[in-house]
This record gives sequence, C-alpha cells and structure tokens, in this order.
Amino acid sequence: MKNKEMGDEAVIRHLYTYLVLFATLMMVIGGGISIFMAAADLISPPSYYQSYEDYKQIHEEGKVPSEKSLTEKEMRANYEQSIKDEKNRTKESAKNQIIKSLGFIVIPLPIFLYFNSIRKRQSDI
Repeated sequence: MKNKEMGDEAVIRHLYTYLVLFATLMMVIGGGISIFMAAADLISPPSYYQSYEDYKQIHEEGKVPSEKSLTEKEMRANYEQSIKDEKNRTKESAKNQIIKSLGFIVIPLPIFLYFNSIRKRQSDI
C-alpha cells in the first residue's frame, strides 16, 4: 500500500512540474511575440492617419471648438503637427509595450529554468 501511495505522489509531482513548465513557457513565448510586435510598431508605426481634407472639414464645420478662424497655412501646419504627434505617441506606446512585455520573459524564465532542473533531477531518479 505504501508503495502505491509513493507512486501516486510521484505522478502528482511530475504533473505539477510539467504544468508549471508549460505555463511559464507559454508566458515567455507570449512575451517574445509581444516584444516583436511592439518593435515592429516602433520601427514602422502604423501609417493610417486622417486625411488633410477630413481634418479641414471637421475644423471648418465647427466640430472642433476654436477661438478664431484659421488660415489655410495655419490649418496645414496644425495638421502636420497632429501627424507628428500621433507618430510620436505611437512610438512611445511601442517603447512602453516592450518594457511591459519584458516582464513576461524576465519573471517566468527563472521559474521555468528552476522547474526544468527539478524535472531533470526527477527523471534521473
């Protein structure tokens, strides 16, 4: 009877070890994918921006409150600045995402390595 209980305990330990290995490996893979996607956004930000005609129409119809009527040159400069601001916002967001995604690699990786060494020791027995 004692031998059967020891066998059940070993199976549960192996199962627990493999479940932890699987979960941490999935987290590391997910973090790597997320870093890759954020790096792609950093290198080549998404390129859809509101067209100048739409920007101009929204401002002329009064949907955006402004203190005075802008000249065409001022409106074009505001449009160009909004495009630059959007690109900078996207790049900063990508940098932030890379830092967050590193947590999905840095935190579970040592746990994975530790449980992998336990798995190796268990298979040697």
